[in-house]
Amino acid sequence: MAIKSDVRESRAPAGLVKTLRSGIGRVSEEVIEEIQNRIPEYARREDELYIKVLRTAVEQAIEGFLDRVESPDAAWDPEPFRMVGKGEAAEGRNLEPLQTALRLGARVGWRRLTEIADPLGLSPQCLYDLGETIFVYLDQLADAAAEGFEEARARAAGEIERRRARLLDLLLSQPAASPDAIADLAKAAGWRLPRTVACVALDDLPGVPAQGPGQGPAQGPTQGRRGAAYRMPARMPALPPDVLAGLERTTPCLLVPDPSGPGQAQMLEHGLRGYWGAIGPAVPLAAAATSLRWAREALELSRRGVLPRGLPRCEEHMATLVVFKDEELVNALAEARLAPLAHLRPTQQDRLAETLLAWLRYGRGAGEVAARLHVHPQTVRYRLRQLEELYGEQLADPDVRFELEIALRARQAVNRTFRAAGGRA
Repeated sequence: MAIKSDVRESRAPAGLVKTLRSGIGRVSEEVIEEIQNRIPEYARREDELYIKVLRTAVEQAIEGFLDRVESPDAAWDPEPFRMVGKGEAAEGRNLEPLQTALRLGARVGWRRLTEIADPLGLSPQCLYDLGETIFVYLDQLADAAAEGFEEARARAAGEIERRRARLLDLLLSQPAASPDAIADLAKAAGWRLPRTVACVALDDLPGVPAQGPGQGPAQGPTQGRRGAAYRMPARMPALPPDVLAGLERTTPCLLVPDPSGPGQAQMLEHGLRGYWGAIGPAVPLAAAATSLRWAREALELSRRGVLPRGLPRCEEHMATLVVFKDEELVNALAEARLAPLAHLRPTQQDRLAETLLAWLRYGRGAGEVAARLHVHPQTVRYRLRQLEELYGEQLADPDVRFELEIALRARQAVNRTFRAAGGRA
C-alpha cells in the first residue's frame, strides 16, 4: 500500500537528481562492498543469487530516495522493504544486521553528496535539507522492514503452533501413528524427539469451565465442575517450549518430554502452580496415549477425593489406580472378604479395619502397628484377638491376606472421599 512521504520539499537544484541517477550503479557497488566488508551475515560473495537480491534491494533504496528528492509529495510504496524484513525473518536473523546495512548505505550516500556538492554548487542549506531527507527516509525504510519482519515472525509462530498441535494429536492417537510420520511432523514443528514422555491431564483450566463444540469462554463468574463460581484464569501455564500443550482439548493436557530429566519435576510444579491435574507415568514416546489415559484416571480419582488434590503423580499412587481400575470387581471382593465385619457397629468396623490394614502392611508385631496407629500396644493386641476370632485360619492364608489388603485399601480410600465430602453419602 502506497503511503505519502512526510519528507519536506528539498531545495536541491534541478540537475542534482539527474546527476545522482547517472551514478546509481557506482554508488550501489560501493554500498554492497561496504556491507559485505562490515557485516558478516551478508558476506556471501560466492552466492550469485544472493548478490543479485542484495543489489536489487540497494538500488531500490537509492531509487526511492531520489524519487523523494525529486517529488517530495509523491506516494511511496513500503512493500519492497516489508519484503526485505520478511526475508530477514526467514533467514532466522534479528533486525540488527539490516539496520547496520541501512546506516552504512546512508553513510555512502552522504559521502557521494559531499563529493558533488562543489561541482554542482550545492549550498549548505541544500546539503542540510538532503541530510534530513536521508535520515527520515532511513527511518521509514527501517519501519517498513520491521513491519514485514514482525508479520513474518507472527505467521511463522502461528504455523509452528499449528504443527505442534497436529503433532500432539498424532502422538495421542489410537492406534499409534507410524514412527516415520511422527518424526517428519516433529522435524517440521521444530520439536526434538525424546526417548520418554509423560502426559499431564488438567482439571479444566483454572477458572475455565468445560466447553462444548463451538462454545466460547464464559464471561464473568461461571458454575463448573468444582461446584462453585469462578472466573477466567489470570495466566496460562508458564512452561518451556518443548512441552506440547493441548489446552483446548476436551480434557486439557500437556505432553512433557524426558519427564525424569534434571529439573523437570520442579519445572512442572512451578509452571503449573495453582492448577489441578494429574501427571501420568513416564513411558516411551510411542505409548504417550497410555500415559494420558492413566493421568485422566488419576485426575478423576483426585476429583472424587480418592487421590490428593494438586498434581498427584500416577507413579506414586499405582496401587490405588490398580485397585480402582475395576470398582465393581473390587466392591465384590470387599463384600466377600470384609463380610466377617459386617455385623459390627460402624465404629467397630472402622477400628478393626484400620488395625487389620496396618497389621497387613507393617508386620504382625503389635508394637509396630500401635506406633503407626498412635494407640497403646495393648489396644492393638485386643483388636487382633477380635480379628482372629472373626477370621480364624483365613489370616494364615497369603492369598486371603493379599485380597484383604486390596479390599481394605479400597475401603480406606472410599472413607477418605466420604470425609472429604463432609460426610455426605
